[in-house]
Amino acid sequence: MKKVLKRYLPYIKEYKFQYFIVLIGIILTVAATTATAQIMQPLMDDMFIKRDETMLYLIPIGLIGIYFLKSLGRYIQSVYMSYIGQHIVTRFRELLLDKIIKLDMSFLYLNRSGEMISRVTNDIGRIEYFVSNMLPELLRESITVIALIGYVIYLNPTLAFYSLILVPLIIYPLIAIARKLKKYSHRSQAKNADVVTRLTEVFNNSEIIKANATEEFEMKRFSEENWKFFKINMKSVYVGELVSPIMEVIGAAGLAAVIFVGGHEVYNNNMSVGEFTAFLTAVGLVFQPIRRISSIYRRIQDAVAASERVFEILDTANEIKDGEIELIDDIRSIEFLQVGLKYQNKHALKDISFSAKDGQNIALVGDSGGGKSSLINLILRFYDTSSGEIRLNGKDIKTYTQKSLRHHISLVSQRVYIFQDTLASNVAYGQEIDRERVNEALRLADASEFVSGLEEGIDTMMEEFGANLSGGQRQRIAIARAIYKHASLLLFDEATSALDNESEKRIQNALKNYAKDKITITIAHRLSTIEDADKILVFQSGKIVGSGTHKELLESSDIYKKLAGKLEA
Repeated sequence: MKKVLKRYLPYIKEYKFQYFIVLIGIILTVAATTATAQIMQPLMDDMFIKRDETMLYLIPIGLIGIYFLKSLGRYIQSVYMSYIGQHIVTRFRELLLDKIIKLDMSFLYLNRSGEMISRVTNDIGRIEYFVSNMLPELLRESITVIALIGYVIYLNPTLAFYSLILVPLIIYPLIAIARKLKKYSHRSQAKNADVVTRLTEVFNNSEIIKANATEEFEMKRFSEENWKFFKINMKSVYVGELVSPIMEVIGAAGLAAVIFVGGHEVYNNNMSVGEFTAFLTAVGLVFQPIRRISSIYRRIQDAVAASERVFEILDTANEIKDGEIELIDDIRSIEFLQVGLKYQNKHALKDISFSAKDGQNIALVGDSGGGKSSLINLILRFYDTSSGEIRLNGKDIKTYTQKSLRHHISLVSQRVYIFQDTLASNVAYGQEIDRERVNEALRLADASEFVSGLEEGIDTMMEEFGANLSGGQRQRIAIARAIYKHASLLLFDEATSALDNESEKRIQNALKNYAKDKITITIAHRLSTIEDADKILVFQSGKIVGSGTHKELLESSDIYKKLAGKLEA
């Protein structure tokens, strides 16, 4: 817990004023709690035994005043502790998401989206108690315990010894229970991530589930994770709920000792009835904050486990290191010099060498798994080369900052990403919307006709995953997005696979003039896509096994002839 608290301290220090107000609330609450025990003495001795009539008015007014101060103190604490908690959690949610989206693509590929969603939502929610309530509550209850113990000792040191001798017995079971709870909390949060992952898969793959009539199958898979989550949570409940009965028994033993020893003191006239009542009330009040401290300690374990999971992500270092040079000029040339790439000890690319300059259209062809998409990923620096070097404008690609590099690259991938926003916002994604540029980009992407048919045109709100569009319409928007970015390097990964031949031909003709001063690298799925390419690279098992124009390769490469036959079909 010390390590976690140390990590939070820089953030907690920023809320000194709020914590100061919380401290005022604590002082009011503690003072009122101690006064509750003190008022018992005049209530018994003066009001009931001496029958002092003024006490009939003073004590009720005093009680109202005590509980007013107590309520005011608790209100101040609650409001400002909630402010601190909500504010820190809101910041941490942004910090965590910012960290995740800036991590390497390898990390994002290997970690489930459900796991990441659980960390940003569930785990961050659990730390709110730690950063907002834990410190003030621990401080309040600890000060209350100290104040009441001091008052008890002041009233009768001998009786205080007998009544409080059992308190140390509480510590050992609390430590043992806390260790168990932390272990269960880690397992609970991990299992919660499994549940979220299952839900994410169901919602993201609803079409394939319906098409295969596998609703019952998916429900069975979800149910297994759901009930495992239930069992882990119940184990935590079984252990955690032991705290209260243990405290009750120890508290009852302490009160029994007070009644036995204190009764003798009253019988022997060493103590008045009022003093004994005040003492008994104070001892009873001592065990209440001790019980709450034990409950706080129990909940801290859950927050500590969540914090460890959050900091695990925040402490994850990127394997791909950012360069220091801003790529300001357009990309005019790209060179691959004996480039190799390994994924988890498996060669994806081997000894890749080629070059391209502005105005050239390079096509990549080959069987699935040949390494074409891997080459695209290297240019984007989703991965770094295992060997060799990639140069842009004559400099190692690793010397450029990743942000400036990607600013000059437009990607249209096999999977089309449509965001829940207007069509115009999807085309101008991440940039200021220029309606004229949006319409021009849509025209070049052969999308003007279908967009003009939409009720609100480019202001039409897109549904999740672009569900209100056809596959071809989504692909046109993705192409329009790449055009709108006006980058100097265009990467098309089967960008027109959902389009018919006529639509593809129109887009290609429109792009010819647009891309005349740009480098275009295209992963092809049709022969018509690559026939006019300046250079075609033939991939097989991660290697380039052929290079040249369409005509040259038909004459020199048997592998390309077979591929061309497939592409034409």
